[in-house]
Amino acid sequence: MTRIVHLSDLHFGRSLPELEMPLLTALNQLEPDLTVISGDFTQRARRGQFMQARMFLEQIESETLSVPGNHDTPLDNIVLRMLKPFGRYKSAINHDLEPVYETDGFKVVGVNTVNRFAWQRGKVPDRTISRLCQEFEEAGERLRVAVMHHPLEHGPEVDKALMEGAGDALQGMSECGADLVLSGHLHTGLVAPFSAVPGILFVQAGTGLSSRLRGEPNTFNVIEGGRDALSITLYGARDMSFEPIENERFIRAPDGTWIRA
Repeated sequence: MTRIVHLSDLHFGRSLPELEMPLLTALNQLEPDLTVISGDFTQRARRGQFMQARMFLEQIESETLSVPGNHDTPLDNIVLRMLKPFGRYKSAINHDLEPVYETDGFKVVGVNTVNRFAWQRGKVPDRTISRLCQEFEEAGERLRVAVMHHPLEHGPEVDKALMEGAGDALQGMSECGADLVLSGHLHTGLVAPFSAVPGILFVQAGTGLSSRLRGEPNTFNVIEGGRDALSITLYGARDMSFEPIENERFIRAPDGTWIRA
């Protein structure tokens, strides 16, 4: 059975150092097939913050797949953000901004949604749909997972602008058989089928380590299963350890949509 750990928004530079080892302990004890980090490794994209993030990554025992977040490009250095926005990220985390990882059970495709021209709001690149469809076409009956920092759908309580191209991206991914999208950015967790395309499950991670909490503890997700059934367990920080606090299960309905089991 596939097991993927999904965490996001570590925000080194404004993180909680006392939670680093409890988080690493929990991740490594789970022994996942893959650990996914959906962006915002740092608070201000500074070299020292990326060094902290690199040291954290090196202690994760499983394979990892990462994409950048908007905080991983410089906010207060406009020249660097315009000319070399991902230079520090590439040096510390990964030269590949849109990595792919696959096993016999799943294929995970990273998507870079960071827009250097609008620091907070993301953008789905025009080439994203064709690239994802090509990757998923080669996935066969394996679980098909897309990873990006910015969510493709917002609830009514979110006052941030939805990223550019989100609607077209969702429709395109639905047409090419995506099963699951993992994202972060909002520091709140959510698990539900997308309202626009209920055949794709939306899993949003809260923040793994940031001190900027929005009504819930530091958390990460554990995803288990395959194309016909998935279990998502939320792990939260309690008394200096991360423990399972909630579980939701979904199955494929005959019409291809995800429904709660």
